[in-house]
Amino acid sequence: MSGGAVDFDYLEGFAAGDMTVVTEVLALFQGQAEGWLARIDHPPEGWRDFAHTIKGAARGIGANKLGEVADRAERGDESLKPELSGALRDTLADIADYLARKGG
Repeated sequence: MSGGAVDFDYLEGFAAGDMTVVTEVLALFQGQAEGWLARIDHPPEGWRDFAHTIKGAARGIGANKLGEVADRAERGDESLKPELSGALRDTLADIADYLARKGG
């Protein structure tokens, strides 16, 4: 069962039900997110740009909670690093569960 971190119905609708597209987009997001987790304490592009990048990617796949945390972080609040990291991890776990159920 999905953890609710990602609105997969949104993503599937956006991809017009094409599961190849959905799985490719999620795989790209997973790769990016692993890199973000590794750099969260010292993002090379600066905190606000880093949070902005995560926000856009999160909203693009329907990861609404992550998008909301990143939006708050983008305003310059670096104290949100633990919350942002947790939301990223929750999103990755939800994606892994979804892909396992879908056979991706």
